[in-house]
Order: sequence, then structure tokens, then C-alpha cells
Amino acid sequence: MSDTSEHPLIRRLPFHYGWAVVAAGCVGIFACLGLGRLALGMLLPSMGLSLDLSRSQMGWISTGNFVGYMAAVLVVGPMVGRWGARRTVVGGLALVGLSMMVVSRAEGFGQVLALYVLTGFGSGAANVPVMGLIAHWFGRKVRGRAAGFVVIGSGVAIMTVGALVPAINAMVGAEGWRLSWLVIGLMVLGAALIDLMVLRNHPSELGLSPVIGPAGPPGTPAPVCAAAPTPAAKRRILAHLGAVYAAFGFTYVIYATFIVTALVQERGFPESTAGMFWSWIGFLSLASGPVFGGLSDKIGRRAGLMIVFAFQATAYVLVAAPLPEPFLYASIVLFGLVVWAIPSIMAAAVGDYFGPEQAASAFGTVTLIFALGQIVGPAVAGRMADAWGSFSGAFAMAAVVAGLGFAGAAFLPNPRKM
Repeated sequence: MSDTSEHPLIRRLPFHYGWAVVAAGCVGIFACLGLGRLALGMLLPSMGLSLDLSRSQMGWISTGNFVGYMAAVLVVGPMVGRWGARRTVVGGLALVGLSMMVVSRAEGFGQVLALYVLTGFGSGAANVPVMGLIAHWFGRKVRGRAAGFVVIGSGVAIMTVGALVPAINAMVGAEGWRLSWLVIGLMVLGAALIDLMVLRNHPSELGLSPVIGPAGPPGTPAPVCAAAPTPAAKRRILAHLGAVYAAFGFTYVIYATFIVTALVQERGFPESTAGMFWSWIGFLSLASGPVFGGLSDKIGRRAGLMIVFAFQATAYVLVAAPLPEPFLYASIVLFGLVVWAIPSIMAAAVGDYFGPEQAASAFGTVTLIFALGQIVGPAVAGRMADAWGSFSGAFAMAAVVAGLGFAGAAFLPNPRKM
């Protein structure tokens, strides 16, 4: 049993402190991804009208965020090595909050783009260490479920923004998007304060051991841990996981960035109705991480990823095709049910393949490749929409790439055989 005599408050908790880290991680993801990235989809319609932004410029603003995100991923490893995960997360969240508050004063495309690059850098600096902490605090049996609860934060943020932005716009008018950026930035700074107080870098800091999950029936063999892969095997699996993750990044960000704009500008929905749909995506997504992350604990990361990509490809086809309105609702439901499943499965997968000590570094590497998908997706989709006068082609392209992600997941190796 771990010695917790130096931590009497921790010893009296009715749960392992690892779950407090999960809760704090959820708050961090709520802020750095849910608010720092996904709020843009709700803010674009009114901000685009106010600043006279083209569809291509909207796409480049989203792409700028991911350029900053990728830059952070390149340097986050040394940052964590020098300052620790906790301080890196808090610093990243502070940058997200402050940069979003300054966007509220922007007067044109260039200013928004530059500031949103900084927001993206802060998002990457916070997200990667948060997800990397899961491998330290949780064993393989519960790693997917724990990561799934962390990514719930993005769904809560979508629900929050889907209600908040239309309400502020109705109250303030055409320039309500400015107040929305300011309020959301302040919310991110509040999240940074919570993570400063709760996050811890390793169970040993509190005299604890990781959460290993329930014991199996008598006679059940001990789980096989991932052996340290050879350098060549490591490069292969990193590239493979990264390609699958990039397919997700390329596709989901097209939907998340442009679905509200498409509903308002092309389908004729009022902004309040589109916001309600966005909130429903957030509500449905609350289960996506825990359910599919937990499912991957039972059936394997490969099968879990394949199921999720099948759901996503179907969602993109339904919104791309000129189908009756009920199919649009089905698209929103399918997307919401699985939207945060892949990040939770991927965070667990790197722990399976590389073990706890290499998990953060490996997750940073695959996230770098994932970021490339995010950078390309909205820029290409925005250009296509300007050229074709509709987002339908962009959504169809997302469906094809999601199909490639399904195929890539199908050929992932078994980590126990590496």
C-alpha cells in the first residue's frame, strides 16, 4: 500500500486522487480545446459579417489556430521537461484566455488571424500534457475510460458556447461577437486557476500509485504490458498512429468549423437554431469519450477506432448530400455521439504501445501529425466552398478521408506483439 501519511487530506478522499486529475484535465480540455478552438464555429457567422470575411478567410483563421497548435506540439516536450506538465498546462491556458480577450478588439482579418495563432499555441501547450498525464495516473485497464472522461470537457464547452453566443448576440446586436470573445477568454483564465490548484504531475508527488483498475477473476493472467519497441518499430507505429489521427484532425475540424455557417448561410436556419444544434452536438458528445474509450479498453484500440470512423464518415455523407432535413439531424447525432472518441482512444493507445514513461512524448509526436491534418482541412474546405458556392463538396471530401482513417485503423498492429 502506498504511503500517504504525509498527505492526510488525500488519504481522506473517498476516491483516488487520479480522478481529481481527470476532473482537472476535463476543465483544461474544456478551456483549451472546447473554448479556445471550437467556439470559433459559433463566432464565425456574426464575426464574418461584421468584418466582411470571405469563406476562405474564415478557413484561414481556423488554419492559423492549428499552425499555432502545431508549433506548440513541436516544443511542448522540452517545456514539460523544464517546467513540468502542470505549469505547462497552466501557462498554455493563460495564453489562450488572454489572446481570446484581445481578439474582441480586432478590426480585421489580419489581426484575428495573428491572435488566433497565439490561441492555437496555448491550446497545444495545454492539451498535450493533459492527455499525457493519463498514462502516469492510470493503468492499461482503465486508461481509455479515464482519457474519455477528460475529453468530456470539449462537449461541455460546445453546449456552453451554443447557448452563450446567440444569447449575447441577441442582447448586444451585430457586435455581440466581441463581448463573446471577451467572456470566453475570462472563462479560460478561470480554468487555468483551477488546474493550477488541482493538477499534479505524477502519483508519487502525493505518495500514491497509479489507478490500475479492478482485478480479474482468480487465475486471470496479468496484463501484458507493451514492450519497449525497437527504434524502427517505434517509427513505424508513430507514423501509423499519426496518419490515423491526422485523418480525424482533417475531417472533424471541417465539420466543427463550418457546420454552423453552412446551416445559417446555406440551409437558412436562424443563428439561434443553429446554436441549438451545436449545443446538441455538445450534449451528445459528453458520452463519446467515456463510452468509446471504455469500449476500446474491452475490444481493443483498433476495433474502437474503426467503429468511430464509420460513424463519422456517415455523418459527413448525410450533411454533404442534398437530402431532406431529417438526414441533417441524423448527421448531427452521429457526429456528436463519437466526436471526442478518437482523442481518448489515441491517448490510451500510445500508453499501450510505448508505456507510461514514453507516452507523453509519443502522444506529442502523433499530435504533431494530427495538427497537420487540422491545418490543411479548414483551408482546403474554405477554398472549395468559395469556388463551388457551397460547403457540400468539403463535407463529401471529409467523408472520403474518414473512410481512409477507417482503413488505416484496420491495419494497426497488436501492441502485445510488438
